[in-house]
Amino acid sequence: MAETTRRGFLGVAAALGGTVALPAIDSYAADSVNSAVDSVAVPTPAARTVSPGDPRYLDLTSRGYNGRFVGQPDSVRVVYTTAQVVAVVTEAVQNGRRIAVRSGGHCLDGLVDDPAVRTLIDISEMTAVGYDPARRAFMVEAGATLGHVYRTLYLDHGVTVPGGTCPTVGVGGHVTGGGYGALCRAHGAIVDHLYAVEVVVVDASGTARAVVATSDQGDPNRELWWAHTGGGGGNFGVVTRYWFRTPGATGTDPSGLLPKPPATLLKAAAVWKWSDLDAADFAAVVRNHGAWHAANSADGSPYAGLHSVLILGNAAVGTVTLSAQIDNTLPDAADLMTRYLDAVAAGVRAPAARSQSTSPWLKATLKDPYDTGAFNRAKSKGAYLRRGWDDGQIATLYRYLSDPGYDGHSSILLYSYGGRANTVAPDATAMPQRDSILKANFTTYWPDPAQDARHLAWMGSLYRDVYAATGGVPVSNAANDGSYINYPDVDLTDPQWNTSGVPWQTLYYKDNYPRLQRVKATWDPTGAFHHALSITAG
Repeated sequence: MAETTRRGFLGVAAALGGTVALPAIDSYAADSVNSAVDSVAVPTPAARTVSPGDPRYLDLTSRGYNGRFVGQPDSVRVVYTTAQVVAVVTEAVQNGRRIAVRSGGHCLDGLVDDPAVRTLIDISEMTAVGYDPARRAFMVEAGATLGHVYRTLYLDHGVTVPGGTCPTVGVGGHVTGGGYGALCRAHGAIVDHLYAVEVVVVDASGTARAVVATSDQGDPNRELWWAHTGGGGGNFGVVTRYWFRTPGATGTDPSGLLPKPPATLLKAAAVWKWSDLDAADFAAVVRNHGAWHAANSADGSPYAGLHSVLILGNAAVGTVTLSAQIDNTLPDAADLMTRYLDAVAAGVRAPAARSQSTSPWLKATLKDPYDTGAFNRAKSKGAYLRRGWDDGQIATLYRYLSDPGYDGHSSILLYSYGGRANTVAPDATAMPQRDSILKANFTTYWPDPAQDARHLAWMGSLYRDVYAATGGVPVSNAANDGSYINYPDVDLTDPQWNTSGVPWQTLYYKDNYPRLQRVKATWDPTGAFHHALSITAG
């Protein structure tokens, strides 16, 4: 397989006036991308093997977002091409070494940094982004971060994908889990624009190979594509490349094949101090926020261009913050924003400090709001909300978050959802939650490893009590719709915390799980790829 330079290796074709066709194994397997080489060729590095004792080892094994988990693999393999991934996977399988894969390092639980992992494949150097004229789609290598993807797509072609709001997240795991962010109400989830995926898989004989699976109805590998539209990372193989194109997009002009972001954003915030809030005011903010989203989350709403997060920080954090942004090119953007902030603050006696600013879209999008500093040990949980929390749940949240004796930095984040994301059928992608209005991310952070047990118990108890009516977890009903696999939570497998009788697989995948099991049986029959929340063969 021919190998090429890193960034933009596809996008230079038009400028050079020609393309170089790479050989294909078959019409859907491995690599049939038309590409061109830069005027100055840069040799592709060989794969690196970094073992304990190498000064780089600690950097590569401690790249995880959650400081509670640091892997101890026999080696970290830094790879640069799909062919190198095939070779590393082949070697690991032949030697019986358990495999894990890392792109951006943002897994919230210990799925990658598991002590049982012997070969950690680090794809963070696979960062190329460019237009592939053969597939009329944008190719993104799975090691690229969201920030790099947003910057390259926008500066080169004026387009974007509706992915997450943390620019340092790696594309590799973000997309496979479903992917959502600030533009999902206007344009759907990121997987709603996924045309193809390249995956290194292992067959029943233990042979590794690269396969490209597309959304084309005639593609014999289509089910593998479908499994990567929300089936979660580390289940079927090693994703090396994605291709994105909006369904129904026509023509060959790259600028018309993905959504265009707003030129500018109007950003606003309302901040309440815990010292000013009582139980009634806290309840009013949370209740108003849920009611507003229930009334304004239909596709085509005037608020389709609005994204917000209500950050319910605890007393140690000191604030409750509503942070919002809206397409500033809308003629009534300022009025829409004011009405939104007023609706959430209605009836709240405590004063809120409001701020407002405008910013170019890319500048605002590349800011990272998620650096927790020394508070780098964490526990996270997730939930989909079909309607706002009820009075009992809000009272439970207030009781935990207002506790002056809890010193962890905890926030329950309620992210806007709905809109265009809810126009997709639950089985059209592997991500089945398609009628919710909010996503919740429960998080708590602390700095001291000696305090792990106390903080884990606190978060486990909070979540269990919020969902006490459904066995301690958000079982799908009129109010809840399970959880989001990109907020992985191994507690859902534990009967101490999940007393609902509903298996964790159903909470994440609902009725799509049996289909995912069949894909697993077809494409990973030996179970070469597995972790604590793995899909098992059906």
